[in-house]
Amino acid sequence: MAKSYRVGIIGETGEGNFGHSVDLAFTKIPNIEIVAVADKNAKGLEDAQKRLSAKKTYLNYKEMLEQEKLDIVAICPRWVDEHHEMLLAAAEAGCHVYMEKPFCQTLEQCDEVVNNLEMRHLKLGIAHISQYSPVLDTVLKVIAAGEIGDVLEIRGRGKEDHRGGGEDLWVLGSHVFGMMRSLAGSHPQNCTATVQQNGAAITKADISQGKEGIGLLAGDHVQARYDFDNSIVGYFASKRGAGGRPSRFGLQVFGSKGVIEMTSGYLAPAFILRDSSWSPGRTGKSWETITSNGIGKEETRKDGSYEGGHIAAINDLIDSIESQRETRCTAEDCRGIVEMIAAVFESQRVGDTVSLPLETRVNPLSLY
Repeated sequence: MAKSYRVGIIGETGEGNFGHSVDLAFTKIPNIEIVAVADKNAKGLEDAQKRLSAKKTYLNYKEMLEQEKLDIVAICPRWVDEHHEMLLAAAEAGCHVYMEKPFCQTLEQCDEVVNNLEMRHLKLGIAHISQYSPVLDTVLKVIAAGEIGDVLEIRGRGKEDHRGGGEDLWVLGSHVFGMMRSLAGSHPQNCTATVQQNGAAITKADISQGKEGIGLLAGDHVQARYDFDNSIVGYFASKRGAGGRPSRFGLQVFGSKGVIEMTSGYLAPAFILRDSSWSPGRTGKSWETITSNGIGKEETRKDGSYEGGHIAAINDLIDSIESQRETRCTAEDCRGIVEMIAAVFESQRVGDTVSLPLETRVNPLSLY
């Protein structure tokens, strides 16, 4: 029989809540026992207990971690400001973690968390749900088979809504960077970026506390370039209010023989243009759909939802625990994603290309 895992859920009603229903995903997995839920908001805690049928409730998550012998902790709040402290508390309690993204506010915090998890041989999964998509697996096979030739560049954009610029970089760019790293097959070596506010380079006067606990934030327009191994170049940009309908949120992989387009999401279809000119208007060639089954094949899976992504990620975490392998998006990967975000602000601050790993481990905006 499969081992049963004792799980504790951490939420913060009014301050990131329970994320994108991270808590409910645990109720859909057979070998999970939700032992307890914690939320400092009494009404939120009462609602969560009913929703999850948790055996115990706690107004203080640290008390839950001290009192209950848990295998896995779900860190659900979307807001980032308490992630660091929650992760360290979970590590000290000897618990594996599944959590909402983004990972932590600064690289300094990331370093401490990665070290504490590695020291205790603990695994981490995160809600970068595209990383667990079987469509991504298929796309990687398609690229390896040479269907678009040599990968030359990867271009990503955020949603570019009212959050466009720095906030979009953090909240949605993190999804794009996760996919970009997987498709490039490595961590970037450097970053060259500009951050603007109202058409001019940001100054100290443009810096303020960001929403959702992000920390210091600035800019309504960001543009960044990253150099990866194998001469692959990655780009990310976001401009407030410039989003398309439908959205451009996602990325495109440009190869010497064609293009692949991917949007963020679990089981979201990808598309391939087998056209070396990248111009179907000139060649008359058409985009083809890529599903988990391959190019031009019907999608037969039925779990294509945000919840389906959570479930896949949690099952990946459990399998990594049992097989003693890495998760598909590790704590080290999470740190790499935060580093790509921080590098944008650091490059703007110093006015030059910055090498990765970054020497600056605090929020670069704090140095203005």
